[in-house]
Amino acid sequence: MDKAFWDSKYSVDEYVYTKDVNRFVKESCSDLAPGKMIDLAGGEGRNTVFFAERGWQAENIDLSSVGLEKCERLAAEKNVSDLVFTTNASALDFESQLAPVDLGVCAYLQIPQAELTIAITRLVENIKPGGVFFGVWHALENLKDGFGGPQNPDFLPSEESMTALLSSLPLEIKFVTNRDGQVQTKEGLKPSITLTAMAIKL
Repeated sequence: MDKAFWDSKYSVDEYVYTKDVNRFVKESCSDLAPGKMIDLAGGEGRNTVFFAERGWQAENIDLSSVGLEKCERLAAEKNVSDLVFTTNASALDFESQLAPVDLGVCAYLQIPQAELTIAITRLVENIKPGGVFFGVWHALENLKDGFGGPQNPDFLPSEESMTALLSSLPLEIKFVTNRDGQVQTKEGLKPSITLTAMAIKL
């Protein structure tokens, strides 16, 4: 993970990934009762603030201080600064301000499989028993059947690899499945394959 790369990417006026919550996060997590949550590698905070607007105490843990500053601005814009916490740390090695939490979200943390295992393991350690893990990624199948995301297969989990990873942790898997998604480009929307996963901490 490269802090300088992400600081540079986020150093623009607009929100690179928009201010809108990811649709798979919204679809799978909107009905959960508010509590405390971690948005791991939450970047500019679109998902973090979404939860705060629904009454959650929401912590964005991200490597990029620039991304976290934009998260704080978005929280202020939405009048939820009192519910949003930011922690400048790597997804591989962090200390949460809110743990143990009721929900851990990992959205589009596209890193090598070995590092992703470390990050998800750490996140799950910070979820309380009975709490929820939810993740979303560009899927491995995107390389041949979709558009967008990393082009390195080691950065793209599959249903099989994610099932194996989650099965190695104290989790009850609810689903690990590929979904049809879309990526916005200058030429319009392009089809994309998205991997989603939800599990309960045992």
